[in-house]
Order: sequence, then C-alpha cells, then structure tokens
Amino acid sequence: MAPQTLSKSRVAAALALSSFPLAVRAASRSDYISNALNATDVLNQNWYDSTNGLWQDLWWNSANALTALADLAAINTNFVPTASNYFQTTCSAAPSSNGGTWLNDYYDDEAWWALAWIAAFDITQDINYLCTARSIFQDLTTGLDATCGGQWWSKDRDYIASINNELFLAVAASLANRSPNDGTDYRTYAINQADWLIYHSGLMNSDNLFVDGLDPSTCTPGSHTTVWTYNQGAILGGLVELYRLTSDTSYLDTADSIAHGTLLHLTNTGILTEPGYPGPPDATAAQFKGVFVRNLAKLQGVRGDGNYVSFLQRNADSIWNSDREGNGEIGPDWQGPLFDASMASQSSGIDYLVAAAAVS
Repeated sequence: MAPQTLSKSRVAAALALSSFPLAVRAASRSDYISNALNATDVLNQNWYDSTNGLWQDLWWNSANALTALADLAAINTNFVPTASNYFQTTCSAAPSSNGGTWLNDYYDDEAWWALAWIAAFDITQDINYLCTARSIFQDLTTGLDATCGGQWWSKDRDYIASINNELFLAVAASLANRSPNDGTDYRTYAINQADWLIYHSGLMNSDNLFVDGLDPSTCTPGSHTTVWTYNQGAILGGLVELYRLTSDTSYLDTADSIAHGTLLHLTNTGILTEPGYPGPPDATAAQFKGVFVRNLAKLQGVRGDGNYVSFLQRNADSIWNSDREGNGEIGPDWQGPLFDASMASQSSGIDYLVAAAAVS
C-alpha cells in the first residue's frame, strides 16, 4: 500500500514535552558529543576484542558498532584516528571468526557489514573498504529471486523479511552514490527495490510501519505483523540515499510518513520502545532502536522537522539521565532503570547520542 500522510501536529502532540519528565536537558551539541565519546570508551573497553575484531563476539551487531564509531567520527574529527584504528583492526581480524569471509547464510548480516564498510570509507576514503562493500553486494544480489518479489531473508529461502530488503535498498543506493561506474547498475537495483517495498510488497501496514516479513506461501504478513523499530530505521536510510541519488522528493515524503508513524506508534511517554515494553529484549533487539535514530538523523539532514530534533534530544537526555550506571554502561530501555547492559544496548545508545549531536 502507498504510505498515508500523517499530520505533523499529531506527532507534535504525541511528543509534547509535558508527557515525560526528565532531568535537566543537555544544553548543546558539544554535550552530546562528550557523552557519546564517554559511552564509546565504555563500549570499547568493556566489550571489544582486538584478537577477533568483534564486540562481545557478536557478528552483525559488531557491524552496527563499527557504524556507530564512523558516525561519531563524522561529527567529531578528533575521533577519526581512533575510529580508523578500529576499522583497520576489525577489517583484518573479524573474518577469521566467520570462515575468512564477510558472507554467511543471512543476507541482512551481510548488508550490515556492507553499510559499515561504506561508513568507514566515508570517514577514511580508503578504497579497500568500498571494495569490500561492493564485493558483499554481489552476494546480496543472489537472493533476489524470492517468490513474492524482493530478496529472501536467508539462503534457506524460506522467509521474506523486511529488514534485509530494506538494507539491500540502502546498500544499493549508497554504492550508486559512491561507486557509479564500476560496472554494476546500483541505481537500477535501488529504484526497483524501493518500488517493490513501498508499492508492491504488502509489508507496510495502515500506520505506515513496516511489519517483520511475509509468508512466502501466501505473500502476506500472516503471523509476521510485529513492527520493530529497526525495520522503520533501515528504510529511512535507504530512502535518504535514494533521494540523494535521484533528487526525487517523493522518497522523502515516504520517509516522513514512516518516521511520523514510528513516533506516534512506537513510543512510550515520548521515548522510543520496542513491542512488548516493558520487558528485557534479547541481545539482538537491544540493537534495534539505534538503527532507527541513526537514520532519523539522516532524514533530518535533508528534510528538517522540529519534531525529529526534539524527539532525538529528549531521548538522548533520557538515556543519559535514567538509563546509565556510574560505570557508564547503557541499558536497552531508554526510560530506565538500567538492566542487562550489553554491547548492543551500549552501541544503540551511542547511536542516539550521536544523532542528537548531529541535529543540535
């Protein structure tokens, strides 16, 4: 279905400042950057293993942690040397934990790494990182024969998930913007994927939110109707890259509708939450919210909306004031109190602090 337009006033009302009490708000961009640097030190000291290039031995989550470091370097040039060291170590060491390759049986895992190396390229201009992303993309195309259109979730070819299809769009559009003449028609891949996702997949519900996936036997969501925050975030990133590629503002209109739907339906007292809150998510779900805010900041960069700015700042303040221990660890529920901190919840929190800095 085509996305429905949501009133900005409805979003603003849902996020009214009076709806959630917070301690004194951080006052400036520099505060958010300082907080992000502090949280990044904790992430790396507590969970990074330089012998395998991973955080807490988690595979796709480590790609997201690497992306968080790149995003921090993008807004704080003093952090570039540190980020570059982690890029180099992870690039050299991580494949040994995965059979010597960036590829596995899950197309979303592969796409997370492709986006991480694109982010590393943006910071360093090291062509080897871009080449790694290009190589991963070639394998991603092998899943584009799903029975309902789009890409299979895994090489078992038994499920069609939103997340990998959205990430495929993001990788294709990102490579089209950075590597347009290497012999692969990334632009066509990206445009075709966006058209399927938005108008033909049946993955978007009446709230302008992407559900988890499709049953390939019926090409309908069936029981797979859960709406996770990262499914909303990944598509935002892809649509922003596609707008930059084509200058077609309809992609931003769709992104706005998804973002507004998320702020209306996936928040609790103004704070971003996963379905089932309150309750401890698993280590993977703790990563999800960071994906949304990272890409919401990108949308704000091309389609300014004061609701996005206040939302990002308020959530970042809630993390810092209510979901952090004295040792600097950040938990998965940004309302607090802290519990079950992990590299996933920590790097997701960093995504939020960086996003708040980027829009402040």
